[in-house]
Amino acid sequence: MTHLRKTMLEELQRRNFSEHTIRYYIRTVEDFARHFNRPPDRLGPRHIREYQAELFQKRKLSPGTVAIRLAALRFFYIKTLKKSWSIAETPYPKKTRRLPTILSQKEVEQLIHAARSQRERILLMTLYATGARNAELTHLKATDIDSQRMVVHIRGGKGRKDRLCAMAHKRSDVPRKVMCRESRSISRRHRLLRSALVSRCVVDFT
Repeated sequence: MTHLRKTMLEELQRRNFSEHTIRYYIRTVEDFARHFNRPPDRLGPRHIREYQAELFQKRKLSPGTVAIRLAALRFFYIKTLKKSWSIAETPYPKKTRRLPTILSQKEVEQLIHAARSQRERILLMTLYATGARNAELTHLKATDIDSQRMVVHIRGGKGRKDRLCAMAHKRSDVPRKVMCRESRSISRRHRLLRSALVSRCVVDFT
C-alpha cells in the first residue's frame, strides 16, 4: 500500500465513511492516476478537466456517476493532499431529471410472475410491497419482518440509516417464512444472485 493510498484510507475512515464509499473513492483515484499513467499527487486541475471530459465523451457515464467521481477526487485533493479545489474550474455536472416509469397493476403482476421460483417471487413481492432498495433487501433478515404490525425494519439503508417500511401486502408472513429457511448470515454469492434477480426478471418480462 502506497503512502498516498494509506493516508486517504485513514482520512476516509476517520470520517466514518461507509465501506462502499471508501472502495469507490479509492478506485476512482486509482483510475484517475492510471488514465494519465502518473501518480495522482502530480496531477492538477487540467488533468481533472480532461478526465471529466473522458468520463462523459468516451465512457458515456451519467452525470450522477461523474459527480461522484469528482467528489472522490475533491476529497483526495482537499483532505489527503491538503490542496485547494476550485469549483469554478471543475464544476459538478447538471443532473438530468426524468419522471419515473410507473408500471400498471397488471404489468407489476406480470413482472412478479416472471420469477422462476417461489422464493424469487416472494423477494420481488417484498420489494414491491415495501419500496425497499434492492441492496437493502439483500441484507434483510427474518427478524426484521414484523407481521403483526405489518412493517419491515430496514437496517443500515442508504446513508446507513435505519427506517421502518409499511408492508402493503396482505401476506406479510410469507417473506418471513421464506427467509427463515435461509441462513441468517448470507454469503456474498447469494447477495449477488439476489441483486441480479430483478434485472433477470425484467428481461423475462419484456
